[in-house]
Amino acid sequence: MTGPNPVDRGKKGSTLHVLSEAQGIPLAVAVSGANMHDSLALKPLIRGIPAVRSRRGPRRRRPVKLRADKAYFSAEHLAWLLGRGLVARIARPGIESGERLGRHRWKIERSIARLFGYRRLTVRYERKGSHFLAFLGLAAALTCYRKLAKLATRDNL
Repeated sequence: MTGPNPVDRGKKGSTLHVLSEAQGIPLAVAVSGANMHDSLALKPLIRGIPAVRSRRGPRRRRPVKLRADKAYFSAEHLAWLLGRGLVARIARPGIESGERLGRHRWKIERSIARLFGYRRLTVRYERKGSHFLAFLGLAAALTCYRKLAKLATRDNL
């Protein structure tokens, strides 16, 4: 799960892919080589979303909308997402600016910053990709626990 990084003089590196919900709780995480295009990680991330259960309104089993940056835009991905019942809000390269996504992008940036708050993930020490993915999964689980614990204490007050 490493590859030559195109911006770092060909040094081997990894890319983290995070799919989170609107409050910043990570739903699915993945690791790929730095030389892999981001769009190749979209389908595995979407398939990795667990069932969503809501307390209010009709019961849902999956999210309704997906917001992503320009790297994930392609006709194939849009058709695939539409077939799964997801409305894609992806800026089109060369036509729309990415500035409109900024008001939503900070949520995913906050999620990634929380994951990188764990020292073990800031620098990749593990040689095996499965070990690094396991630590990433643990960090996502701890982030979910902390976020949900804050919500539970706030609701009990």
